[in-house]
Amino acid sequence: MDISVLQILLGILIIFLAATTQGIASFGFSIISLPLLGIFLPLQVIVPMLIIYSLVLNSMILQNLKEHINFKGIWVLVVAGVIGTPFGAYLLKVVDENTLKIAIGIILTLSAILNFYGIKIKVKREKLTQIPVGIVSGLFNGSASIGGPPIIIFLTNQGVKKQVFRANLTLYFWLVNIVTIPTYVVGGLITTEVIQYTILLLPGLLLGTIVGIKLGNKVDEIFFTKLTLVMVMVMGLFLIKF
Repeated sequence: MDISVLQILLGILIIFLAATTQGIASFGFSIISLPLLGIFLPLQVIVPMLIIYSLVLNSMILQNLKEHINFKGIWVLVVAGVIGTPFGAYLLKVVDENTLKIAIGIILTLSAILNFYGIKIKVKREKLTQIPVGIVSGLFNGSASIGGPPIIIFLTNQGVKKQVFRANLTLYFWLVNIVTIPTYVVGGLITTEVIQYTILLLPGLLLGTIVGIKLGNKVDEIFFTKLTLVMVMVMGLFLIKF
């Protein structure tokens, strides 16, 4: 492992900011940290590390939101996400890194723009629609640790209230990542290098999650909705560019 003290400190800061955002909005951790860490680390190291981190921070956040969970509303998403994740992990191993970033960035940006300007798709059969949404999320999660945006766009489209939105999104991540980590182990993606980076940057995760949870209940709902979509747009554009 060849990493400087400056890179460690920068990595801790990035993880802190991403974890704080996740604590506030129940998403955004990988959307923020992936492109920024990608400046000086390869995806094959970043993605498995973020999956491990996501399980830890979502376990912490879930304790604060458990009374708002509506599992009946997302169980199809969870099952579909679990199915899609192993295929995403395979893509991480075989698809060119830049191609993967650009493809994901384009999808994120276009979806967020449509929702930001109030262009919503009328969904008559919600459970049936959750199947492709969950599978795409699983593919994104397994290949780049950013499975949230398809779920975020879907829940926003359906007008889910903030606290239920945060709770269900957190539960979704938590359940899917429980499956993702063994998939990565079997696929040889959890390496010694991944574990070393995971340990080094851990302080940023723990501190950022605590700060984010404290701030999470104070955010106005309209502002919260706009913020989520702007973040998806910005990071989608970032992925396309870098």
